[in-house]
Amino acid sequence: MPGPVKVTILGKDYFVACPEDERANLLESATYLNEHMREIRDSGKIVGMDRIAVMAALNITHEMLEARRNAGQLEAVDERLRRLSHRVAEALCTEEPQRQS
Repeated sequence: MPGPVKVTILGKDYFVACPEDERANLLESATYLNEHMREIRDSGKIVGMDRIAVMAALNITHEMLEARRNAGQLEAVDERLRRLSHRVAEALCTEEPQRQS
């Protein structure tokens, strides 16, 4: 069984147990988190690792919730377009015989 994955966040190493098939996702997540935390730290507005981590978590959670809302809206639009397309197709099928007369 492979050992834990080392991730580095704000210069500190963490070892995380992770299934082999999830390692790439873990590393991508750690990189994303590190970038957000670095941006918050470098802004100079928030001091302390725990506060930086909480702000990063809040920002990332906000992004995720917005993405979910947008996905839900896109699904609703897609469904409306499908229904409209079906109605247009039906209308064209019923109109077609009249045009040939």
